[in-house]
Formats: sequence, C-alpha cells, structure tokens
Amino acid sequence: MNLIPLLLYLVVMLYITYRVGKNKNNNNFIEEYFIGGRSMGGVVLAMTIIATYVGASSFISGPGMAYKLGLGWVLLACIQIPTAFLTLGILGKKMAIIGRRINGVTISDFLRARYDNELVVVLGSIAMVIFFIGAVVVQFVGGARLLQSISGIPYHWGLLIFVLIVTGYTTFGGFRAVTITDAIQGFVMLLATFILFFVLLKKGNGMENIIQNIANINPDLLTPTSGGNIPKPFILSFWMLVGVAVLGLPPTSVRCMGFKDTKSMHNAMIIGTSVLGFIMIGMHLIGVMGIAIQPGILISDTAIPILALNSLPGVFAGIFIAGPLAAIMSTIDSLMILSAGTIVKDLYLHYILKMDTLSSENNNNKIVVEKVRKISLITSFSIGIIAFLLALNPPEFLVILNLLFIAGQEAIFFCPIVFGLYWKRANSTGALSAMIIGFLSYIYLFIEKKDIFGLHPIVPVIFLAIISFIIGSYVGKPTSKEKIKVFFED
Repeated sequence: MNLIPLLLYLVVMLYITYRVGKNKNNNNFIEEYFIGGRSMGGVVLAMTIIATYVGASSFISGPGMAYKLGLGWVLLACIQIPTAFLTLGILGKKMAIIGRRINGVTISDFLRARYDNELVVVLGSIAMVIFFIGAVVVQFVGGARLLQSISGIPYHWGLLIFVLIVTGYTTFGGFRAVTITDAIQGFVMLLATFILFFVLLKKGNGMENIIQNIANINPDLLTPTSGGNIPKPFILSFWMLVGVAVLGLPPTSVRCMGFKDTKSMHNAMIIGTSVLGFIMIGMHLIGVMGIAIQPGILISDTAIPILALNSLPGVFAGIFIAGPLAAIMSTIDSLMILSAGTIVKDLYLHYILKMDTLSSENNNNKIVVEKVRKISLITSFSIGIIAFLLALNPPEFLVILNLLFIAGQEAIFFCPIVFGLYWKRANSTGALSAMIIGFLSYIYLFIEKKDIFGLHPIVPVIFLAIISFIIGSYVGKPTSKEKIKVFFED
C-alpha cells in the first residue's frame, strides 16, 4: 500500500502543532495550555468533542463488532449520535459560565469550587488520571495494530512510532493545538468514512444486493438482536452507557469550559450531531457491508483495515487509514492533556505550590510560570511513556476495554457534575458518597460478572450513585449561600 498520504498526514499534524505553539498567547500559561484561552468557535468545538469521543473503538472495534453481529450493532452505535447535542445542550452554557466565574480550566476546578472538599477533589483527580491513562493505552494499542496491519512492521515498532508522534505534538502544543488538530482530524474521519462507504457500496452492487447476500449467509445478522447475541436488556443499557451517562465524562465535559460564546455552542450542537451521526452510521454500516463483500474474516478488529486494503487503490487506502488513525490520535491527545492538567493544575499547583492561578504578566511569577511550564511538558511526555509501557503487552478486545474505561468515569463523575450544576442542595457529602459507591459497585459488578436482569453494570451503578448522592446531600451540611450565589444566580 502507498504510505505517502499517511506519512504526509502525520507530518502535517506535527507542523500545525509547531505553528500553534509559536503563536499561542503566553500571558496565562495555565489557561492557555489546558483550556486554549476559552476561544473555541462552533466548528472547532464540535469537532474536538467528536474527536475526543470517537477513537479506536468507533473506527475499528465497533465496526468490527458490526461485521461480527450485523445490523443490531449498528442500532447500538446510533445511540451515541446525540453525544455532542446532550453534552453541550445540558452542560454547555452553565459550565462555561461557571468556568469563567471560578477561573476553572479542569473538572477538578469545578469540583473544588462546587463542593469545597479536598477529598472530593483528590479522589476525583486520582480516578481521572487512572482512567485516562488506561484509555490512552487502549488507543495506543489500536494505533499500533493499525500501523502493523497496513505496513507489516512489528507491533512494538508501530507502537513506538505512534507514541512518539502523538506524545510529541500533544506535549508541545497544549490544548489549543489539540483542539485545532482535532478539528482537522474530524474532517479526515468524515472523508475516510465517505470514501470507503461508497467504494464498498459500488463493489457490492448496491445496498439491496448486499443485504440479500447477508441474508443468504445468516439472516440473524439482519435482526435487532442478532439472533439473540445482543440481548434486549443490553440494548436498553446502551441508552445509559453511551447516552445519558456521557454527561459524566470529564474529557467531553471540560470542553464546555473552552468555547467562545453561545453562538459557537449552538453551532457546535448542530454540526457535532450531524458529523457524529454520519461517522457512526457510516462506519458501522461499512462493517455490516463487509460481511457480504469479504466474508470469513476471523478477527473482527482487523475487518476494517482488511476491507480498506482490499477495496481501495494504494493512495486512497492511505487516505482512508488516516481516518481511524485520526480518530485514535484525537482521543489520545485529549486524554493526555487532561491527565497532565489534573496532575499539574489540580494537584501540583494547588497542593504543592499552594496557588490556584498563574500568570506571567506578574514579573514575580515568571520563574514559577517557567517551572510549571517545564513540569507540564514533562508530565505530558511521562504519561505517554507510562501508557507506552503498559501497551507493550496488548489486550485482546479493545471495544470491551474502551467501554470499561468510559463506564468507570461515568460511575464516578455523573452525579457530581450533573447534580452539582443543577441541584442547589448538592453538597460534598452527597458527591463523596456517590463517587465511592459508584466506583466500588462498578468494580464489584465488573469483576464478579454479576448479571442483573441482563443489564450492563453501568445501569444499576448509576442508580446506586444517584440514591447515594441524594441521601448524602440531605444528611450533609447544606451548601453555603455564597456558593449558591456563584453557581445559581445570574
């Protein structure tokens, strides 16, 4: 396969990071590096939310599951389409207002200001770093496997190349470079989906013929439950896992602090929903179409790369492969910058330097600013190295691990974020109890593989977390009037 388009793409990403890094505003390093100066417009905001959410699972493992299970998995994927609309519509405006009032740039800033409890902040910060690094490992594995499948290079060399490139441009570019590259990568994902979908549609002689061929192979693949392989309770669970509960995902929630104005938010809701819908439906239908066009692929995670390599000419195959590569890279860079922000801003700066804000406009702070800048770069790079070491022995099923890390974040942060924004009675006792109960119950159900009416564990876990939050909030000390004024008065 012609790798020139792919190599060009990687070089362009590095160049953009270099240019953005040279032109960024250095008056407030923390706000610039970790939230991009709150300057995102509608297109960039939409694309960065999509790119943060869409990763190896959505472009490789998800469509691979559709190849294995048929149209039923496409229906599950469609539940994810309103992600940007829900996140921005419910959290967007209020989170942006509060973020500016408290000068917050991370979810931990929000938790500290809302609940005024250091245990809530520390536990939340540690949980975020653990889950973020775990999710980065999944994406690194996906990227390395992708490079391995298209070039034939050994997995470990592909992993090293991928880690160095993504870690490099994330470390030196900061949030602004991440959002701009995310926007570009969102368009690359769109182009890649469009190309392969219509090539396969033509190769299969139209959708009607493709569906007929699938029916001849296995008619169960055309049913919503895939002949019982996708239980109905599991389908219902997805409305919580990748629907409502996405409001508890810190990587997408923190984006709500960084947009420019209300118009940008409204535009992003429309653009994000449309683009995500096209990618989700298109990519998962590609997986289903592959059943008829190239049956017999034994490892589902390799279905999409194989379909691309066997169906597209060299140059176009390179362009398509840039799509899943973009999805993976855009998820990694967001998680890495958030992990670094949590460690540097929420833990080091607050607890060691005893500072909440940092500006180089004050000459007395310049030495400290430079020190924090270096620590931020070192932290971002170190996170990449840790994830690289953990990815050396790759797990088998990326889509399952990806859902594990998503659900883990939702179990801990859904209640503190949503109730903290919209319920005056919410307090630190409620937040702490929901975080602990949510985390422990999820880990227990996951490890013990407990079957509760066939539901995904996240459903009973969110229910328990909500009950815990409500009880804790009524038992604990009411929120102060000063806090109510900051969070609930215009």
